[in-house]
Amino acid sequence: MSAEDFQKKLSITGDTEIECSVSGGGSSSSTVGSGVASQTLVLLRRLLEIQQRRAQAYAKLKSGFSEYVESGAEALYQKLCSEITAEFNECSKQVREMESLFLNPEVGRADLAQLLSDIQTQEKQKLHLTVTIQVLKKAGRPSERMLTHENCKFKKPMQHECVHLHEITEAAGTEEAEADAEYDNALKEAIRGVQDAVTCINEYLEDIRYEIEALEAD
Repeated sequence: MSAEDFQKKLSITGDTEIECSVSGGGSSSSTVGSGVASQTLVLLRRLLEIQQRRAQAYAKLKSGFSEYVESGAEALYQKLCSEITAEFNECSKQVREMESLFLNPEVGRADLAQLLSDIQTQEKQKLHLTVTIQVLKKAGRPSERMLTHENCKFKKPMQHECVHLHEITEAAGTEEAEADAEYDNALKEAIRGVQDAVTCINEYLEDIRYEIEALEAD
């Protein structure tokens, strides 16, 4: 599986139920309120655990891709892609279920649901750009890519007319420089995008931690 295939395969979709009841039939309003706060606290703590799983998955993806580039072990990389895909999707399913729970009228925390939705949006962007970076690194800068001779003409077994041999002109040099510049800009933009996404995610998680502290104080 190529990095491009991995980019197409990875997605953050789906729903997975989380065993967490938010109703408290037959209880007084204060008891219900306390129960809702308790469940909210459980969900927010679980969100932090999910984000830790995501961080570990990214570390594994980065390490595995580096090994793939060095060794060219396609089978191992394909296995890694499948594992990472499953992990990201599972994390997303759980977060989306949390969103639904927070939107439940008995909980009434649309603010937290929106916060989780914002985190999901940034996680999608981060994942997309992370794979884009891998695709670019795998391809390499245009001027540094290895040549193949698939389109060359072979007159004799050990002799061929190489299509890569051409007169070096100013125009050719300019074209190659432009291709390299385009590649460098694309890579820098993707890296910057990942950094921006990480910054946003960390800010959202800081809000989650403040909410946890407030609930624990009550």
